Amino acid sequence: MGNSFGCSASGERLVSAARDGDVIEAKMLLDCNPCLAKYSTFGGLNSPLHFAAAKGHNEIVSLLLENGADVNSRNYCGQTALMQACRYGHWEVLQTLLLFRCNVTRADYLTGRTALHFAAVNGHVRCIRLVVADFVPSVPYEAMNSQIDSDRGDGANATSKNEQSALSKFVNKPADCGITALHMAALNGYFDCIQLLLDLHANVAAVTFHYGTSMDLIGAGSSPLHYAACGGNLKCCQILLARGASKMTLNCNGWLPLDVARMWGRHWLEPLLAPNSDTIIPAFPLSNYLSLPLMSILNVARECGFKSGTTSTDEADTCAVCLERACFVAAEGCKHELCVRCALYLCSTSNIPAEMVGPPGSIPCPFCRHGIISFVKLPGSPAKENKIPMSLGLCTPCMLHRDPHRESPACAPEIKKNRVASVSSELLCPVTCSPFPSVAIPLCTCNDGPCPPFESRNAETQDEFPGSQATSTDQSKMEGPRLEKTSCSNMFWSRRSCSREHQCNAEINA
Repeated sequence: MGNSFGCSASGERLVSAARDGDVIEAKMLLDCNPCLAKYSTFGGLNSPLHFAAAKGHNEIVSLLLENGADVNSRNYCGQTALMQACRYGHWEVLQTLLLFRCNVTRADYLTGRTALHFAAVNGHVRCIRLVVADFVPSVPYEAMNSQIDSDRGDGANATSKNEQSALSKFVNKPADCGITALHMAALNGYFDCIQLLLDLHANVAAVTFHYGTSMDLIGAGSSPLHYAACGGNLKCCQILLARGASKMTLNCNGWLPLDVARMWGRHWLEPLLAPNSDTIIPAFPLSNYLSLPLMSILNVARECGFKSGTTSTDEADTCAVCLERACFVAAEGCKHELCVRCALYLCSTSNIPAEMVGPPGSIPCPFCRHGIISFVKLPGSPAKENKIPMSLGLCTPCMLHRDPHRESPACAPEIKKNRVASVSSELLCPVTCSPFPSVAIPLCTCNDGPCPPFESRNAETQDEFPGSQATSTDQSKMEGPRLEKTSCSNMFWSRRSCSREHQCNAEINA
């Protein structure tokens, strides 16, 4: 990886430049020795690409990738630059990594988390939108679900058809203990993330497993509604119930979501979660963060090059939005022309309600407000691909175009929900580490009285784990009150410390 004695000093200079965002220093070092782009630190094996992605320095990320950095390189924890960008919500960096065909289906070594888990646990809905871009075709939303809706007469056929889709497999891919991205978004009360995941066929009935390295007081067999009840967000519970979640689901401890809400002091949820409740659940529209044209513009950007056409001598071909680059794409329908960069930015950032512009998931045209479903490349556009470093990692669409009769070992294994015995061992990590260390959960306060009685597990491993102190902010009535003291967080996740991840993150955050 370039850690020889001759280049370690220059490599550390490049790491410092990537961490600090010093583009001039990074460019000078890479001009002298392009192999420094593959350098990795001795401690956490973080590459300069990891540092630049975690800090959000998009220009340095592009510079490293153009000089041969491996877009799918892993650190000591098995985390890629894509995971770091999703952890901290740097969607522009994520956009650049996608243009260089990063593998979004990879999971880390510790707990099997994908980039989708990192984005959901911190509530970065734009990152979720970009991560699933290669799985959502640029077709009308109704046509995308027509095959599933055609088999609604037989529930078993509809469920089987949904499980076979690549999008459903990716969105519902479980991490350690069967925790999905929907579980994490529900636990932390990120309504926008929950709404988008549900529109992307997230399984509202997915339950956690009986085994794994995580320990929590909710227990195995818990659904996203159990996690939402623990988090205490009323709106999140409402949308889960509106999308088919059951109030009568018992986990392995025999607890209903109502029992979990009572144990964690979420008393404002009791009228909603009571089995005999007659509370009216509001209807929720589709997510404003659906972006149907994103796949089409990503493919055009990969073919033409993201930086192509920075100048144009023909005034008629200049993009009317930025007035800098030439137009290489046109919106289907209204035929208005844009440059690749403006079209990609529009598809990545727009969150205007779909019913105002056209079909669900369409993006409003900046000129006529017509709903854009896909972009097409204009005739005469240059065919210039980004320089992609040679690596063993496969591109994201490998799941979309694989032969169903011949399963590739690089693709994700078959996942059948709610069946512990059918889950491949590749999805679970044998290392006993604390998953999702950045999750902030409002838990019970021990100062107000004794904690609720729970089963004591692994009494010999009761090491102290510092709880996360919740900040006291004014919350709306919809979200409910948020507790300030969280002195029982050491009881929720595994008590064993994760020195691996702490070492990698300490390098990046130094």
